[in-house]
This record gives sequence, structure tokens and C-alpha cells, in this order.
Amino acid sequence: MTLKLYMFETCPYCQRVLKTIQKAGRTDVELHDIHKNEADRQKLIEAGGKEQVPCLFIDGKPMYESLDIIDWLERHPQEKA
Repeated sequence: MTLKLYMFETCPYCQRVLKTIQKAGRTDVELHDIHKNEADRQKLIEAGGKEQVPCLFIDGKPMYESLDIIDWLERHPQEKA
């Protein structure tokens, strides 16, 4: 499963999601800061149709809204290697 989180550091909703990832010790979520990388911002807009963050792409499918993302992450813990 491929998980990519599009975010930026000063977004409070993104911070909520990042804290959940950190608390769980997840290492399977690839982070993309749209304020630090213009290519990531363009990919977010192209794939999701808007510049809204946080946006978690789960195998290429976008999920918006921090509480929905947190709920999904908690229901789908990182698989053990």
C-alpha cells in the first residue's frame, strides 16, 4: 500500500495528522510539503483537483479532511515488515 501525505508545516490540520503518524511510529507515510516543493503542489492539484491539505493519497486515491485521515490511519495500522 502506498501512502502519500500532502501537507505544509504551518497548517494546524496537517499538524494534527502528523502528530497521529508520529505517535503511532508510522514510517509508511511519504510526506510532501507543498510549500517547500512546487512539483508536489502541482501533483496535488493535478491528482486531486484542488490545493486542499491535508490530503492523504491511498494507492493514488485522495482523502481529505484531517479527522477522516486520522480515522483511516487508526483503523489501518502500519503492516509489520
